[in-house]
Amino acid sequence: MVKIRLTRMGDKKSPFYRIVVADERAPRDGRFIDIVGTYDPLADPAVVKIDAEKAKKWLANGAQPTDTVRSLFVQQEIIPAGKRPPAKTGKKKTDKEG
Repeated sequence: MVKIRLTRMGDKKSPFYRIVVADERAPRDGRFIDIVGTYDPLADPAVVKIDAEKAKKWLANGAQPTDTVRSLFVQQEIIPAGKRPPAKTGKKKTDKEG
């Protein structure tokens, strides 16, 4: 599955993040498919730069944003601030004692 998530950049104790599209199995700072934007949490106020066109394209193609990226998208009004769909759960196991 393809995820839209943060990769950490910057020096020690001064993080800076890229918002990237990557395979969920890739390491956090590993290979990615596309850069969608940047996020600097240390600036006051935090600086968020997102290419809305790219983000909407990837969301339309089925990429799933992580919780943090989802909240950044809501702040930038890229996606509506609605409830998330409930998580899919497996079938309940029943113990058959016979």
